[in-house]
Amino acid sequence: MVSIRAKFFIQIMKRMSLMNDGIIDVEKKRKNLESNVFLFKKPRKTKIQSLMIGDIPAEWLSQRNQIADKAILYLHGGYYISGSLSTHRSIAARIGKVTNSPVLNIAYRLAPEDPFPAGLEDAVAAYKWLIEEKKIDPKKIAIAGDSAGGGLTLATLLKLRDENIALPAAGIALSPWTDLTLSGDSIRSKVGEEIMVTENEAHQAAKMYLEEHDIKNPLASPLYADLKGLPPLLIQTGTSEIILDDSTRFAEKAEKCGVKVELDLWPGMFHVFQIYGNLMPESKKALDKIGIFFKELIQ
Repeated sequence: MVSIRAKFFIQIMKRMSLMNDGIIDVEKKRKNLESNVFLFKKPRKTKIQSLMIGDIPAEWLSQRNQIADKAILYLHGGYYISGSLSTHRSIAARIGKVTNSPVLNIAYRLAPEDPFPAGLEDAVAAYKWLIEEKKIDPKKIAIAGDSAGGGLTLATLLKLRDENIALPAAGIALSPWTDLTLSGDSIRSKVGEEIMVTENEAHQAAKMYLEEHDIKNPLASPLYADLKGLPPLLIQTGTSEIILDDSTRFAEKAEKCGVKVELDLWPGMFHVFQIYGNLMPESKKALDKIGIFFKELIQ
């Protein structure tokens, strides 16, 4: 049952008019996302250290008494065309808090200025930086992300596997966008429940991101990849999303490929509901489950 607090925030999201059935104005999309940052609070006493990984803006998020012998690489959402360090700092820091792990939050390159595979290259570079510069054992690293960043998380794992780079201990994908063809039944069946994403907007964003590349390229649409050899995965998704099937189908395929997958579905929850942190009971409980998943794999 959806909590009263969640119902309140769902009404707020509806009034924010985040859904768009017209032509995407990329700059407006980015500004609107930045203007809503005030809704999402990071944990108190979060230490933010700005840095550059080559040409990639990034920040190291940590809490008091955390030991930097482990890390989470966080990849933000935003259709691959929007999102920044500031828009997803709160959710990245909250995941850091529940896992008791520092977080590397990166601003990977975005389309249309820098289409596929630029963002993927940045994610791989950031992961290598954790290993080579921070000297963190891959077995103590998890890659996490939401929405497009959730899809990018899975694509990064595939790229690392294909390049024979030591894989992290786990992948954590929140409402991941795994199928840029938008072929899932939920694209239509969940329209009446969705409050953030539209098929029209997603199609436009996918074209900007991919340009001439095949929309079924497995490093852009991980649903179409051979998933053998991936590390354990946590896929956490609300059931009121038009891309719900991106999670359920990916989890089913991964299991058939021998990957250990925990599919964590939240009835009545919206796209990336975890971003509200402690303000909503469902968000807090979902984040706590991320912490448990991480700690069971990484001591």
